[in-house]
Amino acid sequence: MKLYYIPAACSLSPHIVLHELALDFTPIQVNYKTHRTADGRNFLDLNPLGYAPLLELDDGSLLREGPAILQYLADLKPGAQLAPAHASMARYRLQEWLNFLTSEIHKGFIPLLYPVQAGRYATESATPKLAQRYAWIDAQLAGKDYLMGHYTVADSYLYALTQWGQAEWLVPTYQANIRFDGLEHLKAWYLRMRERPAVRKALDTEGLK
Repeated sequence: MKLYYIPAACSLSPHIVLHELALDFTPIQVNYKTHRTADGRNFLDLNPLGYAPLLELDDGSLLREGPAILQYLADLKPGAQLAPAHASMARYRLQEWLNFLTSEIHKGFIPLLYPVQAGRYATESATPKLAQRYAWIDAQLAGKDYLMGHYTVADSYLYALTQWGQAEWLVPTYQANIRFDGLEHLKAWYLRMRERPAVRKALDTEGLK
C-alpha cells in the first residue's frame, strides 16, 4: 500500500493507524503547493480534488476520505480492535465520532487555517465554536483513557486535528491554538496520545515536533 500524505494535514491520522497496525506501506509526501508527489507524480492525476489522505492499494485501486480509509485499515486487522465489528452498536458509535470530528472539528478549523479565503467573520466565530466543541469532548473523556474507552481510529483522527491547535506555526496570522486550561481530561488524553509509539513514528516521518 501507499499512503499519500501532506505533513501535518489530517492524513496524519491514517499514517498513525498504519503504524499502530504494523502494516506494510510506503508513505509518499505530497507538496500541497505544487501537487507533486515525492516520487515525481502529479497528485491531481491520482486525486483531482487535490487533498490528502489518499490510499493506494496493492491492486492499484484508490481510496479517498480519511474516515473511510481509517475504517478500511482497521478492518484489515480486526483483532487489533481499532474499529468495532460491523453492524454492532459500537461500530455505529465509532461512525458517530468520525462524523462529528469531520463536520464539527475538522471543518471548524478551516476558517482559521485559511483566514484570507474565509473572511473576518468566519475566523472570529470559529474559535469560540471550536472551544465549545472541545469542552464537550473533554466531558466525554471523563473517566476514560480514549474516546470509546479503548483506543480506536477515532482517537488518531482527533489527535491529527487537535495538533493543529497546538502548533502555532500552522496559523501565523490567526491563533487557532486550543487552550487546555480547564480541559484536564482532554489534556491528559492528548499527552497520552503523544506518547504512543505509532504517533511518534508518524510525527517523525512527517518532520513534526
